[in-house]
Amino acid sequence: MHVRQAGEYAEALSRRLRDHEATIGVIGLGYVGLPLALAFAQREFRVLGFDVDPQKVEALAQGRSYISHIDAALLRASADGGRLEATTDFGRLGEPDAILICVPTPLSAQREPDLSYVVKTSERIKQSLRPGQLVVLESTTYPGTTIELIKPLLESTGLHAGQDFFLAFSPEREDPGNTRHTTTTIPKVVGGVDPVSGQLAQLLYDQAIARTVRVSSADAAEATKLTENIFRAVNIALVNELKLIYAKMGIDIWEVLDAAETKPFGFMRFDPGPGWGGHCIPLDPFYLSWKAREHGLDTRFIELAGQINRGMPTYVVHCLQQALNDRGKALKGSDVLMLGMAYKKDVGDTRESPAFEVMRLLLERGARIAYHDPHVPVVPETRDWGFLPRLESQPLSRASLQGRDAVVLVTAHSGMDYELVQEHAALIVDARGVYRGQRPNVVKA
Repeated sequence: MHVRQAGEYAEALSRRLRDHEATIGVIGLGYVGLPLALAFAQREFRVLGFDVDPQKVEALAQGRSYISHIDAALLRASADGGRLEATTDFGRLGEPDAILICVPTPLSAQREPDLSYVVKTSERIKQSLRPGQLVVLESTTYPGTTIELIKPLLESTGLHAGQDFFLAFSPEREDPGNTRHTTTTIPKVVGGVDPVSGQLAQLLYDQAIARTVRVSSADAAEATKLTENIFRAVNIALVNELKLIYAKMGIDIWEVLDAAETKPFGFMRFDPGPGWGGHCIPLDPFYLSWKAREHGLDTRFIELAGQINRGMPTYVVHCLQQALNDRGKALKGSDVLMLGMAYKKDVGDTRESPAFEVMRLLLERGARIAYHDPHVPVVPETRDWGFLPRLESQPLSRASLQGRDAVVLVTAHSGMDYELVQEHAALIVDARGVYRGQRPNVVKA
């Protein structure tokens, strides 16, 4: 491939991006891909979304949002304007000028990276890859994935990265339910496998995102995302450990954090809880742990943080069991109402939610379970929790509370009536610090 031709491909793509004439392809229309697709559509780009789930494709064709915090009216406007189309036909991957990969990167049962979705997606892109296309991986992964795994796979077509096609990594930074920081306002980190790819990836995101932050390589961009989430995982583990220690001393961790937060420097607040959840923090740190072992290194901080955070659901159930014992009741046979199934407040996202493990432990110990969550009408079936009973959210009312032996507060949604709960629940095990101070029917967990 002549340099002149490579330059022509880059210049042609640059022009199409600047003029908003490029077609943007987004693979994976979930919590990451759908907001991203909508962001480009709102900037007058034609967006072609790809997903293996025909129900998502049908919903988008009808202008229906299947993610609670995404406005269906915005979807309908983009679809009606011809800017947003979704398909299950991956044979159309030759159409987009830029392809953004937003597929899951879970862990295996052995807590090792499962890149099968990334590999399968890259194989599909390979079948239609044409000169002049830009491919960007957004799925969180270990440093080296883009250049060591995707680049050789795509180059097996005979096309060369940086010359015939362009390849970069730009980590997603979605925070579902956050109204202050959204897809278009959160700064976007980008790193190419070569300088030209990095420039084009930055130019792409410049068209829809308020600020892009260019780093020297795809490896550096991959490491940036892991660093962000490892920082959070370790600090969450720290306050969870402090919670256990202070509880033994009769000290309220939430009172301590409220006081510590008044310091205007040198302190950043993290709150304890029933365990970690979401699509990032419980998974991403172990991608680096796995890669570090390849280099003969141990990630002791990361592994310890994982042990502490994974142990929190057991601690919550222990607190409930002890509180029931103090009241002359056994956990076995008790009626327990769980408040919240989502992994965080005010969203319906249950990915890696600690509520599932709390529920499993309660059922294992013979408790009778019901739950209330205004954002999760039905407990979804998942790969890891398929054995749990299919439950529907129960109304939160005086009647539903008075008949229970205990209420376990797992997720502190804004819309819940906590005064009603305190007034009518015989026992509340609060894992979120909603109830401050000493209350006779509240046990902190």
